[in-house]
Amino acid sequence: MKRVVCWNVDKLCRCGRTSRIFLSHCNLVICWDLLHVNISVYHRSQFSSNRTTGHMALLKKINQLLLLLLVLTVCAILYNKVHQVPLALRNETVDLESPEEMEEEIPVVICAAAGRMGAAVAAISSIYSNTEANVLFYIVGLKTTIPHIRKWIENSKLKEIKFKVVEFNPMVLKGKIRQDASRPELLQPLNFVRFYLPLLIQKHEKVIYLDDDVIVQGDIQELYDTKLAPGHAAAFSDDCDLPSTHEMVRSVGMQNTYMGFLDYRKQAIRDLGISPSTCSFNPGVIVANMSEWKHQRITKQLEKWMQRNVEENLYSSTLGGGVATSPMLIVFHGKYSSINPMWHIRHLGWSPDARYSEQFLQEAKLLHWNGRYKPWDYPSVHTDLWENWFIPDPSGKFKLTRPDS
Repeated sequence: MKRVVCWNVDKLCRCGRTSRIFLSHCNLVICWDLLHVNISVYHRSQFSSNRTTGHMALLKKINQLLLLLLVLTVCAILYNKVHQVPLALRNETVDLESPEEMEEEIPVVICAAAGRMGAAVAAISSIYSNTEANVLFYIVGLKTTIPHIRKWIENSKLKEIKFKVVEFNPMVLKGKIRQDASRPELLQPLNFVRFYLPLLIQKHEKVIYLDDDVIVQGDIQELYDTKLAPGHAAAFSDDCDLPSTHEMVRSVGMQNTYMGFLDYRKQAIRDLGISPSTCSFNPGVIVANMSEWKHQRITKQLEKWMQRNVEENLYSSTLGGGVATSPMLIVFHGKYSSINPMWHIRHLGWSPDARYSEQFLQEAKLLHWNGRYKPWDYPSVHTDLWENWFIPDPSGKFKLTRPDS
């Protein structure tokens, strides 16, 4: 008597002489002829019962072993079919991308603050419209503003962007901000989000941070490709890097050195050993290396100088006009890389009268309205360039301020 077990993908059955496995979905047939093993069981009366029992037990074990090998073979083939592109089934060539060739995700961090949420929308719109790169927007807001910005994006043409909304907890700033009445808007919690990038953005090695009062006219991929020197946690734009901006700086009486941001009458500042004539930088555009940032404990260093300012009043908004800039100037002094100057044309918000040439602005990759005069308010300059990217608020809560409004 000969007995053969037959397996099918759909069910277990018995058949005559040959066991087969049919995988019709991949045009594959495997035949396993158990008869090739040439195992037979003969019931012969001349054999003793003990010997017959021994042969049956041996045959059973061999059949079990063969069945196990058959199952393992099938499993291996199925695994390969699932995890490989079945080129044999097609008459076309598949070009599989290597990990190096896969499109890299570019994380861009922008804050969406109450009262100026339209700024973040215009910035995001300009970035998305001028690149084919795989951009992931991290939109940071307070708990009360998150529903508004989410609705704005999801109910406008920006609904196609990739984005994550991140809630910033202002309690991390408790005891670290000195009250300053001259420019209270600079004390808003979201102004300090840039200090906490590794806590908010954890899965990326390289991150771009942008202030909300910018528009991007170039391909954000170029900014992301900024090279950071070994040991540098960030790249910024020097305030002395572009001769074309020097006239603007002089015309509005703006400071572009450390003297304009730190109080050199204080011993703690003089002890830093930094010349007051050292050129400052603007942290409204940052390309950051997260590993270096964490390794150097940049956030802790910034918090230390914030706390010292609370105690000793080492800087204030009456100086350079930014309480977030001063601690960064201290911590990053001599330890940062440079951004292409055309990727941060700033000072557009320092005066309602001083203007750049139209040709120069058209060549710029990024425009920044840092200062009091914002392009969504009145008065301001070069508002037409900003409005090109603004998307009206579907809820009607945010409105532009214009002379005829």
